Amino acid sequence: MLGNLLGGFIVIIVGVNLIGPVANTIAGVSENVTGAALTILSLTTLFFALGIASAGIAIASIGLRQSGLLGI
Repeated sequence: MLGNLLGGFIVIIVGVNLIGPVANTIAGVSENVTGAALTILSLTTLFFALGIASAGIAIASIGLRQSGLLGI
């Protein structure tokens, strides 16, 4: 249980620290992209953040379910 909770928090911490470099990379690449591709490319940072958050929440919820604290 504790391992899953710590793992979830580590995933969130590492992901939050990587959002800046991902956003900077996307900003650097977006100078060469136009139109609809630019719109999709600009959403990459948002989907990265959502993926990190959902992975951290999933890992933490598995730990809580195994300990019996989350009865869903």
